[in-house]
Amino acid sequence: MMASNPEFHMKNEGINTVIIVGAGFYGSVMAERFANELGWKVVVLEKRNHVGGNCWSCPDPDTGVEVHAYCPHIFHTSHERGWTYLNHFTAFNNYRHTVWASRKGKVYPLPFGLAAINLLLGRRLSPAEARAWVHAETAKEGISEPKNLEEKALSLIGRTLYEAFVKEYTEKHWGMKATELPADIITRLPVRFTFDVGYYNDRWQGIPVDGYGAIFKKLLDHPNIEVRLNADYFSMRDSLPPHRLLVYTGPIDRFFDYKYGRLGWRSVRFEKQALEIEDFQGTSVMNECDGSVPYTRTHEFKHFTPERTFKKTIIFRETSFAPGPEDDVYYPVRSAADLVIHRKYVAEAANVPHVVFGGRLGAYAYLDMENTVSSALDAFEARARDIG
Repeated sequence: MMASNPEFHMKNEGINTVIIVGAGFYGSVMAERFANELGWKVVVLEKRNHVGGNCWSCPDPDTGVEVHAYCPHIFHTSHERGWTYLNHFTAFNNYRHTVWASRKGKVYPLPFGLAAINLLLGRRLSPAEARAWVHAETAKEGISEPKNLEEKALSLIGRTLYEAFVKEYTEKHWGMKATELPADIITRLPVRFTFDVGYYNDRWQGIPVDGYGAIFKKLLDHPNIEVRLNADYFSMRDSLPPHRLLVYTGPIDRFFDYKYGRLGWRSVRFEKQALEIEDFQGTSVMNECDGSVPYTRTHEFKHFTPERTFKKTIIFRETSFAPGPEDDVYYPVRSAADLVIHRKYVAEAANVPHVVFGGRLGAYAYLDMENTVSSALDAFEARARDIG
């Protein structure tokens, strides 16, 4: 989301400085590119006391377990460019992500496949039989143009799987009825007709061998890059050093002082427990599908690094909530009303073409790490062409 402004560039001609608000993946990749490729001076403003944004991880001092401070992040992609780029800054282990779901005292593998379907039904369906069963389930709903998330899910997987694994979990996560959520929150619900329980189909996936914190330190390790921690952009935006470009990765509604109203966001909080046992749940992520369970997921971080052994373990219980004015936001809701407001902010952004909005919060879009890295590389290349 950016454009050129001749008046702005003329006013700041010769000032090859970019200010970057936020040191997550989008901001850090942009910082690295501007410093290494263009030789610009880069000032990174990060309001937290560490770089990395929500992807930050570091070793727990008591157990040695690498803890993802703001919920687990598994890098996965089938696009070579992003994978090759990040491998300049880290090596990845061979972790392959699996997700298990707890429902009514039983455990099932996700995404939906032969294992989950047969366990749920108490049967032994073949691939062809399972495919026919899912087709019959969706056909019974007769939905060709889904108007909300519930209808979208029913059109993709049918009522049995939806009510078992999606409905209560989704409503707990978003704090809204599934019938009130937009259909485009889910673009697809994959069903595999094999016993493969791997969560992702991507060609490359893994966890950085030295943690995410090490990636960001390497991305930002350049004499032209100045990182200012505990630096709130909004308390200093009227006294910023001269700059030619601003990259903003915070919430777009906050940038414009909520001129058109607040966008819908969800946030999460984590209850950390350090346990004097070697293993708590036997896997990295357990979805809690029952609405009666207040938290949405249980994370056990030691399983992200199976090449290492630990005598103790760390778990996080994740709970979703509606953020207040001072809370960090995580997920864009993107309801119909939100999208009306967002379009107004996008139009407003065209009036500040020296500002690049990016990342999940700046774009008001659900982006995973690979999408964020790729969009930052694209944005840099477009800006570099403009600069000429």
